Amino acid sequence: MKALHDAPARRRWLLAALAGGLAACTDKGPAWPEGMKPIHWDRDACARCGMVISDRRFAVQARGGGETLNFDDIGCAVVYRSQKGAQHPWLAGAAARWWVADVASEDGTRWLDARQAHYVAGVHSPMGYDFAAHGAAQPGSLGFDAMAARVLAAEGALRP
Repeated sequence: MKALHDAPARRRWLLAALAGGLAACTDKGPAWPEGMKPIHWDRDACARCGMVISDRRFAVQARGGGETLNFDDIGCAVVYRSQKGAQHPWLAGAAARWWVADVASEDGTRWLDARQAHYVAGVHSPMGYDFAAHGAAQPGSLGFDAMAARVLAAEGALRP
């Protein structure tokens, strides 16, 4: 009989333990900056190349004109803006929001304004454009416009 009386208490305890366990397993991910939409790692694809976005250190997001575009590499974002600017004029506008992951935050939890970030060349990136974003100037780092010019020059050199 005692077991019957303890059944509701055990049930409540099991439900509480299950709820606590599920809450602990939920991955809320990084704290996203205001206005940024969460990137679903290993599921969302790069708007330019179609590769799944996995390496959090190089992810990029652009928002504006009612659209959100995710990229796996700052080089993909720059080339996409160049090639698709007529279709997405908001990309070049001052109101567009651009975020890039700070490579120093290896877990992808720190985001920078991509147009204010400092880019260091020679850091292997997912699509081989090999620029990494930093929040502070680094020796030999480039601003967004200089980095973009290099990416586009290299991209042009690769085309026949």
